[in-house]
Parts: sequence; C-alpha cells; structure tokens
Amino acid sequence: MSPLRCRLRLPAALPSLEQLADHVLSLARRARLPKEATYRLRLATDELATNIIVHGYAGRGGEFAVCCGTSGESVWVRLEDDAPPFDPRRGLSDPELDVPPAERRIGGLGIFLALRALDDFAYMFVDGVNTSTLMVHRHVKAEW
Repeated sequence: MSPLRCRLRLPAALPSLEQLADHVLSLARRARLPKEATYRLRLATDELATNIIVHGYAGRGGEFAVCCGTSGESVWVRLEDDAPPFDPRRGLSDPELDVPPAERRIGGLGIFLALRALDDFAYMFVDGVNTSTLMVHRHVKAEW
C-alpha cells in the first residue's frame, strides 16, 4: 500500500472534535487499520485535541492542524498548534486508581489513558509550534 497523507485545519473549538473523529476514522478505513487499533488512535487523538482546545487555547480562539498518514505498518496523526508549549508527558504519573474517584486529584487521567493507548508518541515545540505525533501499528497492541 502506498503511504496515505492528509492535512486539515480546524478551529480550536469543541465542535471540531466531530470532524476530527471523522477524519481519523476515514484514515483508519483507508489504511485498513484493525478495529482495536482504530479505537486506540481515535481515543488518543480526541483526548489530545480536547486538551489543545480547552487548556492550550483556553477559549481564546485559534486553530490547529491535523496531518496524518501511513508509514509501513504504522498509522499516525500529527497535531500542530500555536498555543503555549505543553508536553503531555510532562508531570505524567500513574493514576490513583486505589483512591475513590471523589478524592482523586483532578486532571491527568485522560492524557494517561491516551498515551497508554498509543504504540508511539512524540512531542516537540519548535518555532512557536507544539507538535504531537500519535502512532499505532497495525499488528501491535499497546499495553493498557
């Protein structure tokens, strides 16, 4: 299969998540990604995009770019934004699952689950742009 490539710009607003999900699902179908890997990629993409919208731009408006494609046995989505720098892995710790939900500190569980769902993740901040690359492999299962 030849590598697939696509690019999309979306407003940094929660309604954009539906279009993003459709985009990821379309990529997964064209790439013949198994259902389980499709679910993991969509979950992680949705969570990271939500964080860009809600925390990165914090209602100030803006937009983010979605690049996606295939490379060998891998399918990837790259999110780019010019919100303040934020590496989702920074300060990430295991969730306090033994603590009752009402007593847990707020924040971090979604990112934790998103990153665990992926087979590979990369982040960089260069020239004022956050770039997060999310990758799943067709025949590898992430450790949940």
